[in-house]
Amino acid sequence: MIELSAAEIAEITSGRLSGLDDPQAVIVSAAETDSRAMEPGSLFIAKPGEITDGHLFIDAALAAGASLVLAERETADPAGRPHPAVIVDDVVEAMGRLAAQVVSRIRAHSPTTVIGITGSAGKTTTKDLLRAVLEKEGPTVAPKGSYNGEVGVPLTVFTASLDTRYLVVEMGADAPGNIRYLAQMVRPDVGVVLMVGSAHAGKFGGADRIAEVKQELVEEVGAQGVVVLNDDDPQVRRMADVASAPVTWFSADSMDAVEGAVTAKEVRLDDDGHVRFTLFLGQEMHELTSGLTGTHHVTNLLAAVAAARAVGVAGERIVERLDGLGPGSRWRMERTERPDGVTVINDAYNANPESMREALRTLAMVTRPSGRRSVAVLGAMLELGDESIIRHAQLGETVVRLNIDRLLVVGDAAYPLYRGAVAEGSWGSEVHWVATAEEAEAHLDQELVSGDVVLFKSSNGAGLRLLGDRIAAKGSDDVDGGKAGASW
Repeated sequence: MIELSAAEIAEITSGRLSGLDDPQAVIVSAAETDSRAMEPGSLFIAKPGEITDGHLFIDAALAAGASLVLAERETADPAGRPHPAVIVDDVVEAMGRLAAQVVSRIRAHSPTTVIGITGSAGKTTTKDLLRAVLEKEGPTVAPKGSYNGEVGVPLTVFTASLDTRYLVVEMGADAPGNIRYLAQMVRPDVGVVLMVGSAHAGKFGGADRIAEVKQELVEEVGAQGVVVLNDDDPQVRRMADVASAPVTWFSADSMDAVEGAVTAKEVRLDDDGHVRFTLFLGQEMHELTSGLTGTHHVTNLLAAVAAARAVGVAGERIVERLDGLGPGSRWRMERTERPDGVTVINDAYNANPESMREALRTLAMVTRPSGRRSVAVLGAMLELGDESIIRHAQLGETVVRLNIDRLLVVGDAAYPLYRGAVAEGSWGSEVHWVATAEEAEAHLDQELVSGDVVLFKSSNGAGLRLLGDRIAAKGSDDVDGGKAGASW
């Protein structure tokens, strides 16, 4: 983070100083909401939360090295001395103001390019890919994990310094206006829209409303910037109509892509499920083998390539850096080979109907040529609103049509998925439902055998990513795998 005095922070946030003798002399060079992450010279952001309140950890943060607190009320140490703080009405709003000022100061110091990425799926993977390309061009800052909201974006910005060349920002939304707010905070030079799916359909009121929210990024990129759009998604394609910046296209369908789009041809999977294709960049042609599992990652790869090209990175350098590159964040088709011969693919960070189908197709494609048994462990897709029951039931039908060998459905919210599979013709040992992750773990301990490939997929809130971790860590005690594998 760039250095700021307590006086400057108070001015930027319209805050009130408390517990400071000389606010000009108190300088911070880092900012965090986690009291355990403090270092000397840090700003501790005492953010109220759903579970706990950051104000309760102010003493711990100051003891760990924090120099200043951003808070919503005055607090004091055990001796009654006021904590050194800037007091604001809304800490999250103050974080946004502070982040906007940090971006402005960095831009004034160096030729920083800000890249914003949004979409219903693939943001984090695309961000990781783009960071891998850009960090060899110059100092690059990108989010940890999936920091993409009104708290995560400022925290990402706070890790930037005056010499940052590229600032990559994920932009997610819980409501209309969220992405516009984030875009106005960081003022992106490049805006990337990946796709419009049905994630959060219940919260937003349908896919059309989701598209309107994602479009906010396009509308906020200035005429001197670049908008990068997915030509394969009709709703994303229509966003070009409102763009004031030039549009760069990417497409996984090289036959129907607009002229000049970044495209893929001859897409296939190798024996380990890693995607391979021929990449076309205008007149350039490159062979690319990714370390990512599943053909659905072609869209993320092409988006990263198109964005890197938009900021001037040469095609051969992009391909060299992406070739063989695997996941940069946890629980994104994360593959583990257990000692007993079971393969675990943990893709349970998030889920919507589109990403669920793609993950299942990948499971089928990985197992079919080798004859290995495919096992899908699926939990709920959250925030689908009134469409939840039918969407889960349809996914159960998809499991059967893809000839997935075994299906384990976890949780009450996912029960319609189980019923959909049964209605489509799955029966007996092929399909099973349990209420909890603990029951699922016990079931899998008994049933998985050497050679199985097991996919874990659900929304984050369903918690299957942690079950996937536990299952992936097993298999060393019984190298023959499983107990029976027949009574599923």
